[in-house]
Amino acid sequence: MKKLFLAGLAFAALLSAPAAVRAQDAAAAEPKSEVKSEFKTLEEKVSYAIGIQLAKDMQKNGVNLSPALFLRGMEEVYAGKTPAMSDEDVEAAIGEFQTFMQKKMMEKAEKEKTANLEAATAFLEKNKAEAGVVTTASGLQYRVITAGEGESPKDGAKVKVHYKGTLLDGKEFDSSYKRGEPAEFGVNQVIPGWTEALKLMKPGAKYELFIPPTLGYGESGNQSIPGNSLLKFEVELISIAAE
Repeated sequence: MKKLFLAGLAFAALLSAPAAVRAQDAAAAEPKSEVKSEFKTLEEKVSYAIGIQLAKDMQKNGVNLSPALFLRGMEEVYAGKTPAMSDEDVEAAIGEFQTFMQKKMMEKAEKEKTANLEAATAFLEKNKAEAGVVTTASGLQYRVITAGEGESPKDGAKVKVHYKGTLLDGKEFDSSYKRGEPAEFGVNQVIPGWTEALKLMKPGAKYELFIPPTLGYGESGNQSIPGNSLLKFEVELISIAAE
């Protein structure tokens, strides 16, 4: 697996991306019109394209390679020459590189989590003094936009809601409005901040939520939410399913 690491980066970028994304990247990487005639065959085109894509991916991930040595390794293998490194040395070098990159990514993630927690704490401290904002014992903050009527959902109830979620910087990470239909789920099947807020709301209510990391996705976060992120939501409770 380690031997395939570098080559896999290039081919994964080209082959695993959606077709529309690949087409867009190819268009961006394609030489200007006056040099298109340079590439006559598919082999020539894909050779150049993979070089561009690999270089972009490496730059994006902060990886420094020597183009000259990279090409030398490629040329020696294709020419059937004996490489300057044995298979064992290649595997050891790539293993060392993977360890280095993993450490680098972990350090970056830790710095981001610390910065996110500090930003969340500062925001909540300031926000609690804003007009209409209520802070609960757990640290959840909310503002009532529309009060709603009727009974609030209890533990175990199923609700239908419309919502939009954003990070502290305003980046939207989820929205039922954009999907064109409300979401349905159990009151206890969501993050703690949502569960607490839903049990305060009544059908027809619309709240603005400010959820601290401890009541959201915590230190780990998820694919779209960095660790220790404060979450902002606009939530409409449409209805409560009959028990």
